[in-house]
Amino acid sequence: MNPFAYRTTGLAIKSLSHLSRARVALHGQERVPKGSNIFVINHFTRVETLLLPYHINQVTHKPTWSLADASLFKGALGSFLDQLGVISTQDPDRDLLIVKSLLTGEADWIIFPEGRMVKSKKIVDKGRFMISYAGGKHPPHTGAATLALRTEFYRQRLTAIAEVMPEEARRLMEGFGIEDPAPVIAGATSIVPVNVTFYPMRAKENLASELAGNWIENLPERALEELMTEGTLLFAGADVDIRFGDPIPIADYLKTSAIARDIATRRSFDFDDPIPAKRALRKTALAMMKRYMTAIYSMTAINFDHLFASVLKLHPGKTMDEYDLRRRVYLATQEQLDQMGLYLHTSLNESHLHLLTDDRFGRFKEFITLAEEKGVVKREGHRIIKIPHRFASALDFHRIRIDNPISVMANEVEPLAPLQKTLRRLAWTPRFRLRSRIFSPLIEAALEEYKADYRSFFVADESREEHIGRPFLIRGKSNRMGVLLVHGYMAAPFEVARLALYLGRQGYWVYAPRLRGHGTSPEDLAIRRHADWIRSVDEGFAIIRNICKKVVLGGFSTGAVLALDLTARVGKEATGVFAVSPPRRLQDLSASYSAPSEAWQWLKRMVSGKEAQNVFIENTPENPHIGYCRNPVSGIREVEALMEAIEPRFADVAPPALVIHTTRDPLADTSGSRRIFDQLGSEDKRYVLFDFRRHCIILGDHSDRVHRVIGDFIACLKGDRI
Repeated sequence: MNPFAYRTTGLAIKSLSHLSRARVALHGQERVPKGSNIFVINHFTRVETLLLPYHINQVTHKPTWSLADASLFKGALGSFLDQLGVISTQDPDRDLLIVKSLLTGEADWIIFPEGRMVKSKKIVDKGRFMISYAGGKHPPHTGAATLALRTEFYRQRLTAIAEVMPEEARRLMEGFGIEDPAPVIAGATSIVPVNVTFYPMRAKENLASELAGNWIENLPERALEELMTEGTLLFAGADVDIRFGDPIPIADYLKTSAIARDIATRRSFDFDDPIPAKRALRKTALAMMKRYMTAIYSMTAINFDHLFASVLKLHPGKTMDEYDLRRRVYLATQEQLDQMGLYLHTSLNESHLHLLTDDRFGRFKEFITLAEEKGVVKREGHRIIKIPHRFASALDFHRIRIDNPISVMANEVEPLAPLQKTLRRLAWTPRFRLRSRIFSPLIEAALEEYKADYRSFFVADESREEHIGRPFLIRGKSNRMGVLLVHGYMAAPFEVARLALYLGRQGYWVYAPRLRGHGTSPEDLAIRRHADWIRSVDEGFAIIRNICKKVVLGGFSTGAVLALDLTARVGKEATGVFAVSPPRRLQDLSASYSAPSEAWQWLKRMVSGKEAQNVFIENTPENPHIGYCRNPVSGIREVEALMEAIEPRFADVAPPALVIHTTRDPLADTSGSRRIFDQLGSEDKRYVLFDFRRHCIILGDHSDRVHRVIGDFIACLKGDRI
């Protein structure tokens, strides 16, 4: 190898990595031992051949060379690979060069035990490692194990004969180009398993395929497929997780009597001469191969595509509901997969509530759209219809990454036995059990969160009784219809209790969540953000949606705005929405504070200032047994931020909608609620005005009239009335 050419080409690879939009993350690099290493790596794309030597070099600070298929060594590509430190698998001096460079410490090596790119990622067959490729199947190669064993064999032989057979030792050193035996004897050989996982894996037109198409006439289909797949990974911003496993010390495998005898024998033999221990070494290499193949694939970084594809494949039915698939994948994320020794993509370390609500990150939408485009499923409304043969049939190996990436995703995690067991159980779990497995833990978590917050932020003579802020569930007569009922700013779930009881008597399930920061003390509210309130509402929706077939969303005041926001996000998952006394912007709230304009101007300055979190203003709550008597200015700022963020989404509210207000609301002007009503995208919507002199019209005198209007609205949605 030419060191100068290697370094120069390494700079080119470094430049390529900087041009690439792929987000490379290294994990476990501290496991890489000093000494001579063979890195065994799964092989899905040519990207590994190009980028892995560079990234491993950044860890070891040593040249990292690799093997590649002989068919690649043609023309300019062959010259480039040679300069990069890649040698052909058919090079007659291959084994000697590898063992020599490992003994001398000149370089580490990358070897792909699959022997070729496994585009289908199908490497397990009937519980055994078996590589599928265009020409059929074959077991993984033992070459990496054999070369590591041979390296350590000669290292130990040099140690054993240095004094008793000095002439043979010198001959051995000359054959391997060893000038000083000391560092060789002091060294060690290891195999380091490495896994590379790409996410998301999408093959489509990209910069590389477009340029190639423009420059090369009649571009071969196989080359185009590789450019579409691998160019997308490089230039479309895929995540690339490179994870190093525990090293396998080779010396541990040379302790059998047969191998030990050949190491110490006084008989002279050359590099390729047969030795008595050859059979034992082959058997040992096979055991090592199984060990490092298991290690490589056990480090796959599990992602959402893996979960969706596997659950879809394992589900016994031909059809399933979209929300049902999302439920099952959500439950998979709750299984503490990392405690099973599995590794997770960073997206699985976050909250997964979005799978049960609005799919805000598009995890489900992107997957199911791809599955439909590739003919793996058909969709009819909310129903997913599987096309079974698309999971089972043998497709064109060289086109599978384009034609059926869903199978590729499922195949990649097939070797992960703990994951497969978990996903198979979830795929076969009856739907009614799924629901209870979701809503019960969520309710328990909400109650525990409230208890913890109440203990932490309790203020004597100020905090209300504990039951005031506790989230509650009212059981209905059937699971046909449920209602999510959201309280207002500075209030608590008890604010909506009378309305909830009324709806419960109508036979509906009702769940009233607690907005984080409420029902405890103003100090708690002062540190919360409107994103915390949205999360509270989302959790509430996940609870009631997994109890009832249909869900109506509703709320009072700021809670009404939150209900409208959720409706806009979940779309058809909401049957309808009602909003009672919703304020539109901060100016709608001005009448509730000090009358002088100077005081109001001061408040607006405080809301926009950095010191808002530690400032409170006195408040006279309409319902003193529920609301706070101090209002954190930071909370007002969050209300304003919430309304500003939500207003553009009012047009996305599609289900039937009801807006209720009173003409003499001292807090939220009717012009604001009317503007909200006009902006709603619902074709079926109704605006109802009462004439009460108060803001909280769901409590107090004649609130039963408001309750009846809401009850009639829900009854129409249920189909009980015309």
